[in-house]
Amino acid sequence: MTTDLFDRIVKDKGPLGKWADKAEGYYVFPKLEGPISNRMSFNGKKVVTWSINDYLGLANHPEILKVDGEAALEHGMAYPMGARMMSGHTPLHEQLERECAEFVDKEKAYLLNFGYQGIMSAIDALVTKNDIIVYDMDTHACIIDGVRLHSGKRFVYRHNDMVSFEKNIKRAAKMAEKTGGGILVISEGVFGMRGEQGRLKEIVAFKKEYNFRLLVDDAHGFGTLGKDGRGTGFEQGVQDDIDVYFATFAKSMAGIGAFLAGDADVIQYLQYNLRSQMFAKSLPMAMVKGALKRLDMIRTMPELKTKLWENTNALQSGLRNAGFDLGTTQTCITPVFLKGDIPEAMAMVNDLRENHGIFCSIVVYPVIPKGLIILRLIPTATHTQEDIDETITAFSAIREKLENGTYKKIAAQMA
Repeated sequence: MTTDLFDRIVKDKGPLGKWADKAEGYYVFPKLEGPISNRMSFNGKKVVTWSINDYLGLANHPEILKVDGEAALEHGMAYPMGARMMSGHTPLHEQLERECAEFVDKEKAYLLNFGYQGIMSAIDALVTKNDIIVYDMDTHACIIDGVRLHSGKRFVYRHNDMVSFEKNIKRAAKMAEKTGGGILVISEGVFGMRGEQGRLKEIVAFKKEYNFRLLVDDAHGFGTLGKDGRGTGFEQGVQDDIDVYFATFAKSMAGIGAFLAGDADVIQYLQYNLRSQMFAKSLPMAMVKGALKRLDMIRTMPELKTKLWENTNALQSGLRNAGFDLGTTQTCITPVFLKGDIPEAMAMVNDLRENHGIFCSIVVYPVIPKGLIILRLIPTATHTQEDIDETITAFSAIREKLENGTYKKIAAQMA
């Protein structure tokens, strides 16, 4: 008899799944309700929300709601029906691609219906078994999954460590000489967990010595960094050296979808070889029209980005002045590093939400090392100074309880 496939699944739920009975619906898969804003409802109470990637406050902006609503009424959510190559292509899809390409200063862009599957598929399409991938170990799961699809060699370098990068690009170059392939380097513009910018300027400097192409995932940089929010490449002055630029509409654009941009021949190749787009439904018209409006507002309303950074600077400076460790964030993403185990973290977050009215994301092992807790805050243009002051006060209170063992006692009683 063969082993029942599900035996393992029943016995081992995984490092996060084993907490499902206690965590689901509250710590994981929580239900935030009401209009997307700085304050929403959770568990029957109003809370200050720091877990929404609506950086520029566009999600419920009146102009956005008007365009989204009118587009949905005119087209529904089905049109255009089918994949782009078959029946899902429209002039407005092309217009959005042109405007995205122009905004990030690239020759051509190609729309993706989802960012996660889009960049996975792009990695798969860009390399063959003879090619070598070199990537940062802290890249997002979508990149890790894309690398897993690669049947050739890949080398991972320590996060933002240029000594490690050089060591691995040398290894890749030697390997590529043997296989006759090329090298694809992958980094993020902004690393979403710790808020650090990728060291793109240092990476592109190695192009003079090593022949590689650079793919950058700028999901968190698009709309928040650089002149007019054009991204991390502009922030660091290396946009021309990014060979394939990726950004998603799910962060600053507060929507769904994404795009790839680069030289026209490369993007055309991806159009005809991205399996996740060739065999998947086109981005619905309501989302295309909504994205056009959002992009226009990013271009023409710099006050949105200005307000975002006013709130970011106030939050981060306030937390640092209160003695909190924010690591080396250089972006809006605000990680607060604390020490404790998972049960302590659960007790602390329950206190934070129920007694202080603060909702933020909790990050624990296996995403980060054991014994470390990250409370991850995402400031937006909709937050207020009152939100920031309440949060700093609450964080000071929970830190004291964490350090004096209160949460450890609560966790033991719960167990």
